[in-house]
Formats: sequence, structure tokens, C-alpha cells
Amino acid sequence: MAELIGTMVLTMVGCGVAVVVGCSTPAGVVGTALAFGLSVVAMAYCIGRVSGCHINPAITIGMYVDKRIDTRDAVGYIVFQFIGGIIGAVLLWAILSQTGDWSTAVGLGQNGYGEASASDITVAGALIVEILMTFIFVLAALGVTSTKATSAQAGLIIGLTLVLVHLMAIGLTGTSVNPARSFGPALMMLVEGSSLAIEQVWLFIIAPVIGAIIAGLVWKFLKPADEPEDA
Repeated sequence: MAELIGTMVLTMVGCGVAVVVGCSTPAGVVGTALAFGLSVVAMAYCIGRVSGCHINPAITIGMYVDKRIDTRDAVGYIVFQFIGGIIGAVLLWAILSQTGDWSTAVGLGQNGYGEASASDITVAGALIVEILMTFIFVLAALGVTSTKATSAQAGLIIGLTLVLVHLMAIGLTGTSVNPARSFGPALMMLVEGSSLAIEQVWLFIIAPVIGAIIAGLVWKFLKPADEPEDA
């Protein structure tokens, strides 16, 4: 339930700011990036002690590769993250549908490539961007949570890293690095009659998974072998 609530908040608030503020100006890009990052910070200090506040299948996969979570829990986390992403998108749609100037043309903060991208990025380009941004994000999460000495600042560091990757990728793919955050809005756009987002969502599921696996493997190589977990 903690993962459901956290992912719901991240999707609703992050995508909500993207739609309401817009990402066509530098201020909009910064505002959207901060909304996603601050959502993580808020949830980390709220539910971190309950579930670790992954609120992202990519983070869960990275933790699984590093053997910090078992198969049963990883599957449970991911299932409820997707449910939370859908609920967050439904709530955002319910809010926006009550406004007078919102249309499906601006979407629900969905991710995209080609005609659905602000930069008309290619499929290959979008794959590269999402894999690299997820790699950076998950690697930072694995590193800062590796010991008790640094885990107290984990929520802030992970949130700021999410801001960082959003600043880089919003103008390219809309920045996913989170399959659950992408699937919910894509599903609601399909309900609204636009199928483009759901047709493209495969990339924003596969690329973060690849990036997370690479980050998990790289971290296993980088982490000090003699560093105790409670350092």
C-alpha cells in the first residue's frame, strides 16, 4: 500500500504540473522537474521506513539485481506501483476534466517519441535517452542507500537526481525512467480516445528496465567489497 500511494502521488503531482504549467518554456521544464523530484522527497520521508519508497519499478529492479529484495517482494512492489500509477493518472484526469481549458491534445504528461516528442526524437534516440537517464537515476539510488551513514539523506539525493535527469530529458522524451508513471497516463489517454501514448509506452517500460539492470550490475562492480552495510 505504501508503494501504491507513493507512486500515485508521484504520477498525479508530477504529471499534473507538466500539464498545468506546461513544458514549452524553461520555467515549465524546471517546474516539472522539481515537481517529480519533490514528490520523491516527500514520499521518501513519509513511506521510506515502510517500504523503502521505491515507487518505481526501475528502482525495484535495481535493488533486486543487487539482491536487496527477494523475488516475491519485487513482484509485489511492481504490481502495486503500476496500480498506483494508474490511480494517479485517473485522479489527474478527474481533476483536469473539470477545467475549462484542458484538452486531450496536451495529454496527461505522457511520454513519447517521434510526433509525440517535443524534439521529434527517433525511437533509437528515445531508447538511448531513457536507458541512460534510468541508469544514472538507479545508480544514484543504489549508492546513496548502500549504507546507514548515507541513507538518512537518501530521499533528498534521489529526489534531486530525478530533477537532474528530468532537466536533461523532458525536451526529448518527456522523461519516464519509471514504467508505472508512464503506463498510467498512457492508459488514461487511451480512455480519452488517443491511442498514440499506449502504442509507444512499450519503449518507456523496456528502456527503464534495461537501464535499471545495467545500473544494478555496475553497482555490484563498483561498491567496496569490505564496506559494511551499517557503515
